[in-house]
Amino acid sequence: MGSIDQIRQAILEGAGGDELAAIELPETMRAAFTRKDEQDMFEGLESKDKDPSKSLHVDEVPIPPLGPNEVLVGVMASAINFNTVWTSIFEPISTFKFLERFGKTSEYGARHDLDHHIVGSDASAVVLRVGPGVTSWKPGDQVTIHCNYVDLEAHEGHNDSMMDPGQKIWGFETNFGGLAEIAMVKANQLMPKPKHLTWEEAACLGLVSSTSYRMLVSDNGANMKQGDVVLIWGATGGLGGFACQYVLNGGGIPVGVVSSSEKAEILQRIGVEHVIDRRAQGYNFWDGDEPDYGEMKRFGKQVRSMTGEDPDIVFEHPGRATFGASVFVAKRGGKIVTCASTSGYRHEYDNRYLWMNLKSIIGSHFANYKEAWESNRLAALGMIHPILSKTYPLAETGEAASQVHKNLHAGKIGIRVLAPEDGLGVSNEELRAQHLTEIEIFKQFSH
Repeated sequence: MGSIDQIRQAILEGAGGDELAAIELPETMRAAFTRKDEQDMFEGLESKDKDPSKSLHVDEVPIPPLGPNEVLVGVMASAINFNTVWTSIFEPISTFKFLERFGKTSEYGARHDLDHHIVGSDASAVVLRVGPGVTSWKPGDQVTIHCNYVDLEAHEGHNDSMMDPGQKIWGFETNFGGLAEIAMVKANQLMPKPKHLTWEEAACLGLVSSTSYRMLVSDNGANMKQGDVVLIWGATGGLGGFACQYVLNGGGIPVGVVSSSEKAEILQRIGVEHVIDRRAQGYNFWDGDEPDYGEMKRFGKQVRSMTGEDPDIVFEHPGRATFGASVFVAKRGGKIVTCASTSGYRHEYDNRYLWMNLKSIIGSHFANYKEAWESNRLAALGMIHPILSKTYPLAETGEAASQVHKNLHAGKIGIRVLAPEDGLGVSNEELRAQHLTEIEIFKQFSH
């Protein structure tokens, strides 16, 4: 029986596919997971008082199974997303309900319905095994993984796989996620790892960069064009930092909203000319339980003073705290594209500002394979850069998730899994040297 250490060493030494395939897989591995018998552990507590470090365990579990059109990968690095936090605090519902529902669909779905849920929706990895029907990937391939988990058996998904009724988010609505030494994914989740990035840098791209791409660039999102004014909340965070890059690359005019003068300065260093420090300006769009339209008018006036016009697109993800202002300030016929609600799901806005000014609210959820692939391709070309400030070892996944839950982070927090240290995995030093300045600047987004 092989061991995880053998697999790690072989990858670090650059072993070929035949050598990796010859290593017998062990029966167990270390992974970060929640337990089904603990899903009521936070009952009665406020969300802010629920601690992911108490519910996320890192221990030995059986390695994932392998079926048709599936791949087992050795995970070099992963990252923390808000969905890992939601899983760990069992909100808005326990994700074991997703696994139970999945388990009723087929014998292959039943493999996911376990007493533990291995989490994680990002990874950079090396292919270890491929199942029947996989022809485009082989052991030894270095990959990044996107989290759109879908069979595409239903007709509804063939124009856009995110519309498939069986579509799920890997590591959130499925088991066997990326915060494990070995993960199980579908072959159609794999993309080539950008060669100039480290393992941990590549692992922080999949979910947030692809999400931002769909929201702004894709026909399924805002379909941004050159010259569009785009208001970006949290412009130095994970989603917002990628949004700034897509707007700049696409010939748009970004207006970044940040929470400090230091973050404003970083944005200006990458070419974002219009930056609003919301903390310095004291913006608060709520007066107790009532929307404060005076504040919204003041905010809109500042945006217009910078760009000469109202935003064509508002990149919205904070949710309750900002959504009313987002609808208010968008221009006549403008678009508010939203993918999350980190400050609260219950949005309030005055519908007169929407319908009478012909504005549109676009709901956006992750990305299809084509969108994720295009996003990854831009990263591989050095046109989009990772936003990663801090990494933790797999053993400290709970603490990393707690940092995100308490909003003590910015940008992305990475997790080293099989990679023993930061800085490994670069195979194109020349391309990295060309973009090292930008890579270092974007690391500062999160400090």
